[in-house]
Amino acid sequence: MQRLCGKEVADKIVEDLKIKVEELKGKGISPKLAILRVGAREDDLAYERGVLKRFESAGVEVEVTAVDAGISQEELDKTFDGINNDPKVHGILVFRPLPKGLSDEHMRRTIDPGKDSDFMDIRNMENVLAGVPDSAAPCTAEAVMALIRHYNIETKGKKVTVVGRSLVIGKPAALLLTTANATVTVCHTKTVNIEEECRNADIIVACCGVAKMITEKFVKPGQIVIDVGMNVDEEGRLCGDVDYEKVSEIADAVTPVPGGVGSITTAILLKHVVDNAGRQV
Repeated sequence: MQRLCGKEVADKIVEDLKIKVEELKGKGISPKLAILRVGAREDDLAYERGVLKRFESAGVEVEVTAVDAGISQEELDKTFDGINNDPKVHGILVFRPLPKGLSDEHMRRTIDPGKDSDFMDIRNMENVLAGVPDSAAPCTAEAVMALIRHYNIETKGKKVTVVGRSLVIGKPAALLLTTANATVTVCHTKTVNIEEECRNADIIVACCGVAKMITEKFVKPGQIVIDVGMNVDEEGRLCGDVDYEKVSEIADAVTPVPGGVGSITTAILLKHVVDNAGRQV
């Protein structure tokens, strides 16, 4: 079984970006990411730590605005507006989903498209929907494709089952895979015979947000399983949507959690911020 680690994929992306960052700083532009975190969910904190480490290694500033989960909608929107209107910010990342009772509608409607690093604004999905080659996409979906390219995983004519339908991961990943000439089936937690749908695939992309949902019953020999999930198990440890120990005994290749797609996602986020800053030249 091949362990599809994300570190070498991310490292290559970051090394290329370091050169661009230095070029931008030489022109008086210092790329900067602003993170807005509501509450302190462990998966959000884990991703935030990864972002801080990755951006520091590339010499890019990150400013974290953390607010209490009990914040009012009015105050949240006001906080977001302050970040959105800051001319020194080149990228914005809002951890979603927001706590129950809060909406991201105002953010999605008003975010500066030039700072939308994780594609909150549905208008930024138009190129992905149209299948425009090399169009940017939500960070995690783009990270899946970066991993596929790095490990030379063939998608042309392959059957791919995407388990998850969110606008953040599932749907854009399905669109990117379709553009890469795969035949894609999108499943979710309400899909009938979901185990069979997964077994029929050549590649499984798990992004349903349910800890260890994909077990040995979902897989067969010869498959490639890409785990996008970031959850906390009953013992308080980070885990994915795939039961790695059980699935790795059957599938040909599996991504670990942590250490898989998540590490690439932070590199893609860095790329989006640097690219946004570069447009100011």
